[in-house]
Amino acid sequence: MKLLVLLFLFGCGLFVVQPSVSAMDIPEAKTDENPNMVAGRKALEVKDFKSAVGHFTKAVEADPKNADAHNMLGYSYRKQGTFDKSMEHYQRALKLDSNHRGAHEYLGELYLEINQVENADKQLAALKKACPWFGKCDEYDDLKKALDDYRAKKK
Repeated sequence: MKLLVLLFLFGCGLFVVQPSVSAMDIPEAKTDENPNMVAGRKALEVKDFKSAVGHFTKAVEADPKNADAHNMLGYSYRKQGTFDKSMEHYQRALKLDSNHRGAHEYLGELYLEINQVENADKQLAALKKACPWFGKCDEYDDLKKALDDYRAKKK
């Protein structure tokens, strides 16, 4: 009977469970991020792509299975115009995590920069599958806009 009363009160919103003090005072633990990832992101914020390449290279050396590090290294190389190395790291990120949305987006943008629209479309299709909300996510929207802009310029 006690259980039924509790379920009724909870269902009506009249019974509120308060988290313990320790759960409220301690921020949710975030996995330790490689300091080179942090430094690389800071370098990207100020568009220092050369430094970003150095930091992300060290992050990849420290953790070769880190898809995010490969993705960000690929991005940094692309922004420097080093497309072959950019492609290599995007593909490595996708080999490690086939649903890595950032890598699909950035690889699609790389394909646009080297005039391979069909391949960019393939990355957009992959994003549609990888995005959790019925094919909608920021990465999908960003690549779709880049594709639309590319096509508008080609007309």
